[in-house]
Amino acid sequence: MGYNRKLRNRQQTPDSRENAMRQQIEALVSQTLLSLMVEGVFSKVELPQDFIERPREKSHGDWASTIALKLSKALGKNPREIAETIAARIATDQRIAQIEVAGPGFINITLATPALQAEIIAAHSQGSNYARNNSGAGRRVNVEFISANPTGPMHVGHGRWAALGNALCNILEHSGWQVTREFYINDAGHQMDVFANSVLLRYRELAGEQINIPDEFYGGSYIKDIAQTIWDAEGDIWLTGEKTASAAAEKEPGTEWPVRLEHFRECAYQLMLEDMQSLCQRIEVPFDIWFSERTLYQATEAGISPIERMLERLAERGYLYEQDGATWFRATEFADDKDRVLVKSDGSYTYFCPDITYHLDKLERNNGGSEYLINIWGADHHGYVARMQAALAASGHPDCLRVLLGQLVNLYRAGEAVRMSKRTGEMVTFAELIDEVGADATKYLMLTRSSDQAIDFDIEAAKRADASNPVYYVQYAHARICSLLRKAEAQGLTSDHPLEASDLAGLVDVSELELARIFGRLEEVIESAARDLAPNRLTSYAEELAQAFHSFYTRCPVLTEERGLALARLCLAESTRSVLALVLGLIGVQAPERM
Repeated sequence: MGYNRKLRNRQQTPDSRENAMRQQIEALVSQTLLSLMVEGVFSKVELPQDFIERPREKSHGDWASTIALKLSKALGKNPREIAETIAARIATDQRIAQIEVAGPGFINITLATPALQAEIIAAHSQGSNYARNNSGAGRRVNVEFISANPTGPMHVGHGRWAALGNALCNILEHSGWQVTREFYINDAGHQMDVFANSVLLRYRELAGEQINIPDEFYGGSYIKDIAQTIWDAEGDIWLTGEKTASAAAEKEPGTEWPVRLEHFRECAYQLMLEDMQSLCQRIEVPFDIWFSERTLYQATEAGISPIERMLERLAERGYLYEQDGATWFRATEFADDKDRVLVKSDGSYTYFCPDITYHLDKLERNNGGSEYLINIWGADHHGYVARMQAALAASGHPDCLRVLLGQLVNLYRAGEAVRMSKRTGEMVTFAELIDEVGADATKYLMLTRSSDQAIDFDIEAAKRADASNPVYYVQYAHARICSLLRKAEAQGLTSDHPLEASDLAGLVDVSELELARIFGRLEEVIESAARDLAPNRLTSYAEELAQAFHSFYTRCPVLTEERGLALARLCLAESTRSVLALVLGLIGVQAPERM
């Protein structure tokens, strides 16, 4: 037993947690109650759901059962009497150290030391499959967690959505969901023409022309960089060459040459898209699909665009009407506060049109659409949620969309607000933040608060290599364990025989058992984080686990002269390392072996 590097990457099937302690306690209470019914102590009734929970206070034990409260009416007995009868029967179970009835009828259970030691074995053996749950039950969910205009670099807000969405997808997968990760590219509309013209003006400036930049054009330094890239690749061919002549032939009075504008639009677009994709790859935030908005306007094989088909569908269902030359959606029939315009009187679409179409595409793709959708939007989209849910309900997909609204990120440097980049004098981009702070610290700190709370991100604090920096504190715990395990291996403190309960009999210190208790809570933390879309709960868990390990390490010498105890504590250390690595992996952060 003890530390064995071969166990680090051991995999088990997703059902490896079927015998988790929660399920064991639930089964014990259920079987006891059923036996009492068979014996005639209680009348036969149907057992309730969800009657095992964590007590609000640690002093009340490891688990609490509310079954007596839930069955009081059906059994026609006082809940405390029911609780005392059940407690008396299960008190002798070897997994239970103490049981008491509290309040109106709660059954509080404290686990015995062997039961806690069994949790250490589970964490040790199950590796990355530890603490899995099947709340998703294999259902398909699409998570759209970045929606960006390819007209400029990703900003810090996009960075928060990247960290949040990536962690959420990992948590959902660990909870039994089939997840599709999606990036929505807002590459349609007038903004793309403005973008193209902005780059074209800077291109002409490189040729020596004196230009004036209109107020509505993009003026960032990145526009100059894109123009320079095109100039370096093609020179002045779009000013003096054959391409100019052919473009000029298509020019309409008072407009930019269509061929030239299209060329600059596509070149600039591709360069900016590649920049976004490269940044996401660099910070290890993967996407299964990069969806282009403009495809929603393009005709399919059926001869109409997806947007036109969506409008036909709503019309066929009777949810569109004409008024003042515009086409309206009857959103009020689905609890929205007012009806919504889809097609303006001039025939152009509102933003709502492609958005509805896009959501239907995610649900109904030929290669297998999703059953549920999760979107991460900025808080300024709050009023948009009800209308989108209304449109999906009208299209035949009620109750399929959840929207996570995220608050802003406020940047600080040593307590002083940061609004501009030192290098460019413009907005601080997500890439610049990563350059200075690093991907791990940035992603971790973006997850330390609930998404509905603003984040005050202090750049200098994020770079500190001490316990005041939570990501450093957690990563250091992992690296510290790895160092300890290397020392143990050098001293020959290893064993390859399968881990058994008797091997851990020496683990009885309060700090050792506290680590086991924290291990045992991870499945619930992951399940609740998936249910409530709250990845921040895992950063809190990681910090609690790291703190508990540091406390254990201070109290309990690991490389003790007593070989059996040393091996047991090394096993506990390896279990802690494995759980820390799992949690850091779920939130998208590295688990370093050296720091």
